[in-house]
Amino acid sequence: MSTRITLDVPESAFSALRQNKAEFAAELRLAAAVKWYELGKLSQEKAAELAGVGRVAFIEALDRFQVSPFQVEPNELAGEADS
Repeated sequence: MSTRITLDVPESAFSALRQNKAEFAAELRLAAAVKWYELGKLSQEKAAELAGVGRVAFIEALDRFQVSPFQVEPNELAGEADS
């Protein structure tokens, strides 16, 4: 089951990004999913689901957006290294 959300987007956004409406909508979903994953609000699985892609494609998108696929804080890593 899914829910449809309607957004008002200026027509100029499509031409600025050189995308049609379907491409823009897909990229918007992906960008939101990547950002919420980066902030730790979504797991990779849920973020991929929100973006409408498989997990491998989502991990590839993380690379494209320069976001680490690992949700570990530097201080957590330092603590593990000391153990």
